[in-house]
Amino acid sequence: MGLENIGGWELITVILVGLFIFGPDKLPKLISDGVRMLRQLRDMARNATGDLSRELGTDIQLEDLNPKTFLRKHVLSEDDEAALRKPLQGVYDDLRGTAEQVKGDLSSTAAALDVHQPGPASPTPRPAVSRHAYDEAT
Repeated sequence: MGLENIGGWELITVILVGLFIFGPDKLPKLISDGVRMLRQLRDMARNATGDLSRELGTDIQLEDLNPKTFLRKHVLSEDDEAALRKPLQGVYDDLRGTAEQVKGDLSSTAAALDVHQPGPASPTPRPAVSRHAYDEAT
């Protein structure tokens, strides 16, 4: 998350609220302290990923520190991941089959109800509605 996610009005609002809460004499020091802390946190994260990469013998990016991504990418083999997914695969296949069946049933019902398609029981045509022509006086 960076400043590109904050709009102009939001940034102005944050600065004004900071001025009201901390005052104009303390706000510049607080901003510089906040920026320094963000740099230190970023350096700590880089060091942590470097240490993990060396210990595990693989290349780890900062995004890989999400536990799900980390396990999937660096700890589990493809066979382990397939074994974990296997119990749910049957349920997924059943749901997909049921969804396809419902979709087919809905399509056939919609086709049967569609009056524009010629079907076994085509409805009788309605008489044309006559439109009255109005002259400009009315």
